[in-house]
Amino acid sequence: MLTGKHILVGISGGIAAYKIPELIRSLVKAGAEERVATTQNALQFVTELTLQTVSGCSVYSDVFAAINAHATEHISLPEWADAMIVAPATANVLCKMANGIADDALTTTICSCVARKPIIVAPAMNDKMWENPAVQKAVETIRAWEHIRVVEPDEGLLACGTSGKGRMAEVEVLQEALEYALTPQTMCGQHVLITAGGTQEKIDPVRFISNYSTGKMGFALAHACARRGAEVTIVCGAVSAKLLNPFGTIHRIDALSAQAMYEACMNEWPKQDIAILCAAVADFTPATEAAEKIKKQEGQTTYDLHLTTTPDIAKALGETKRANQQLIGFALETEHEKENALRKLERKHLDAIILNSLRDKGAGFSVDTNIVTILQSDGSITALPLQSKALISEEILRVLFS
Repeated sequence: MLTGKHILVGISGGIAAYKIPELIRSLVKAGAEERVATTQNALQFVTELTLQTVSGCSVYSDVFAAINAHATEHISLPEWADAMIVAPATANVLCKMANGIADDALTTTICSCVARKPIIVAPAMNDKMWENPAVQKAVETIRAWEHIRVVEPDEGLLACGTSGKGRMAEVEVLQEALEYALTPQTMCGQHVLITAGGTQEKIDPVRFISNYSTGKMGFALAHACARRGAEVTIVCGAVSAKLLNPFGTIHRIDALSAQAMYEACMNEWPKQDIAILCAAVADFTPATEAAEKIKKQEGQTTYDLHLTTTPDIAKALGETKRANQQLIGFALETEHEKENALRKLERKHLDAIILNSLRDKGAGFSVDTNIVTILQSDGSITALPLQSKALISEEILRVLFS
């Protein structure tokens, strides 16, 4: 998604500057080109040579340096850039931004970029500085500007040894924020319900029935919808994937069992425009849950476990679907793939179903890639080749909602 994009990285003088070479390397890996602008204080925390090495370009740190490629770097860099990220954004830089102060290489660059290009701002400072009314007012001012998105700092251990709110967001969150800023808002105003992960059906206090789902596909879809401006509600079973939520537009509900996921989805569905049911929900659950751990008896060689069916979430949503709602299902099959998927599409009143097969190498559980076929209720079929689940998600949205 960042391939070929021009990213201007602005660094101010905070200890979190040491993380920025990692961000630049990650952006390079994603296919983006970078340029770097810094304050002089930033170079106390990360060297100019390091930044030059990871970005492959000279660093703009002095407005009047004779080595600058252009006499007005603070103008030419924003013209080159598709987006800018300021990370870390110190209290000093935030207050300068809010008041239009431009007195060094970084702030002059920001000043000329603000009205023209998307800017991600990632504050980082001590919690006492973050709570300063002047800093909070500056953030409020900046956040109201059209092209600015502020990534809230995290809570945790700070460089001074105390704990509180002020840690710069992690590199992967900052990269996701850039993805948001550069994605057209084609789903703005839409409310999307997504299910993800596998359910756990309890046998006793220490055992359960489940599957190999990690939630990677569901989370990739949540990220893709949120980037387009949708408000996303994601109902999660057991997941090991990481949910990136830089601007708080993804609302997470944890529902480990099929029954809990059913209840959450039924509660949320009336408020949604779209539902994408990606979770691997168990078809069966133990008829009773033992109150204590089931012990193997001396000489015992078998144990009978009585199962009952779980609620059919897709069918229940399909039967209550309004004319202005869209319902998308997933089907993971091991045989007669297309026939089974089409039956599911019709029986559960789906608008489309995303089919993948465990027989396809690189598809299915616990991997970062997938191969899918999109079957729609109007009879159209779109086959997508092997690619990352992130790219598959983008393609699914393009086919179904563009």
